[in-house]
Amino acid sequence: MSSNYTQREMVEAFDTTLRDGMQVEGVSATVEDKLRIAEQLDFLGVHFIEGGWPGANPKDIEFFARAAKELSFKNSTLVAFGSTRRPKGKVDDDTTLRNLLDANTSAVCIVAKSWDYHVTDALQTTLDEGVLMVADSVDFLNGNGRRVMVDLEHFFDGYKNNPEFAMRVVEAAVMKGATHLVMCDTNGGSLPHEVAEIVAKVKAFVGNDATLGIHCHDDTGCAVANSMAAVMSGVRHVQGTLNGLGERTGNTNLTTVIPNLELKMGFQCLPEGHLNRLTTVSNHVAEVLNRPLNPQAPYVGASAFAHKAGLHVSAIKRAKDAYEHIDPEVVGNGTRFVVSEMAGRATIEVKAEELGLSLDGGVIGTVIDDLKRLEHEGYHFEAADASLELLMRRAGGWSHDAFNVESMRVITDEDADGTFTTEATVKVWVGEKRYVHTAEGNGPVNAIDAALRAALLPHYPSLAKIHLTDYKVRILDGATATGAVTRVLIDATNGDRSWTTIGVSPNIIEASWQALEESLVFGLLHQ
Repeated sequence: MSSNYTQREMVEAFDTTLRDGMQVEGVSATVEDKLRIAEQLDFLGVHFIEGGWPGANPKDIEFFARAAKELSFKNSTLVAFGSTRRPKGKVDDDTTLRNLLDANTSAVCIVAKSWDYHVTDALQTTLDEGVLMVADSVDFLNGNGRRVMVDLEHFFDGYKNNPEFAMRVVEAAVMKGATHLVMCDTNGGSLPHEVAEIVAKVKAFVGNDATLGIHCHDDTGCAVANSMAAVMSGVRHVQGTLNGLGERTGNTNLTTVIPNLELKMGFQCLPEGHLNRLTTVSNHVAEVLNRPLNPQAPYVGASAFAHKAGLHVSAIKRAKDAYEHIDPEVVGNGTRFVVSEMAGRATIEVKAEELGLSLDGGVIGTVIDDLKRLEHEGYHFEAADASLELLMRRAGGWSHDAFNVESMRVITDEDADGTFTTEATVKVWVGEKRYVHTAEGNGPVNAIDAALRAALLPHYPSLAKIHLTDYKVRILDGATATGAVTRVLIDATNGDRSWTTIGVSPNIIEASWQALEESLVFGLLHQ
């Protein structure tokens, strides 16, 4: 692990995304995905990366085998996860413990029952046997040269119900050489004041014989708050996931708790200079798992430092920290000024400066009037950055002369076998020449795009790099049924940058065309 740390007191960050994060409905990762995520977590600089449960499934078996050969961490330690031995079983022939050793990681984390109810009812064994299961397993793994961390499952519920038994489990783990005791709020039902009180009692009991940790679920929305309360009571090891992924309502969100601990509480969780990697890593993991990042996520969300109200923007223009609790660049994010019908003059001025546009007072007034009128019609410019820029440029007198569409026509036919074929014909002027092209596509938007590109590509080869990445349709007034006004958003990229354009019309083809044409115009403008 890296020694690139300052003298601030350390709180270890333990990431469980590769196990807990996989328990979210709709989330799945290949072995390749897990390897790439592990690389990102090491790049961020968390202390420990829990790779999964070796032996539980073929995917995790392959992951640990490949990780040993393909991953070379600079900052992090890979951890294999498992459980204690079986009731009445022997450690020497316990499959789970043997798989932990075969994973060949220097550190392992085992889950142990610390709630008497689970021992007697779920495991159907005695409390004495429950304690021995923990003691034997820690002793076995420690004796085989592993650093042993113990996740005390349902610890807070267990402590409330039977503190004597919960402490017996703690004592057994410490006496057999566990380096970390991680108190888990597995059901996610505890509140910060309860966590703080119980952690303080455990800290007084354990002293410095082991590092205390915290592992919270977010069922009450308190996972981050509970983790911070635990740190205030003596915990120096926090477990969680990137972007708060986890079963039910999720786990402690490391992208929130880490900056809270570093920037608000004075602890250090990452190597010096790594905190500004947080937003990039958060977004990277979200993309790998195809789980869009909440735009309003603290610190790393696209809207975390976005300002829409004109009053706020006016104040920020004079004093940047007036409405921002930290400098966004500290966590790798940035200030955004969102333009909508709520925008005031200061918002438009700031946005123009961002775009490098010189707009006088009269033009800014025109932009504000256009925004209010268009958003009343159903446009939504805070979600369409490229269309906003084109609107502001046009208000300033700019117009594009790359091409001019005379007309377009779309025809959809049903073939004899029941499949549908869509054909589009586009008549377009490029300079003084008129071109007519017809193309088929998977639906009207694809067909129109293909026909238009056929006409334009010989003149603008850079269009070959522009690709549509997403297409969203929203009905704005469902009460009018099939006659409703439709809003279309198109996301596109040229490989270097991405942008969004918008179209609004009662005719979905027309709305799609508006967004598509603006997308191509924007791409050519910034080629």
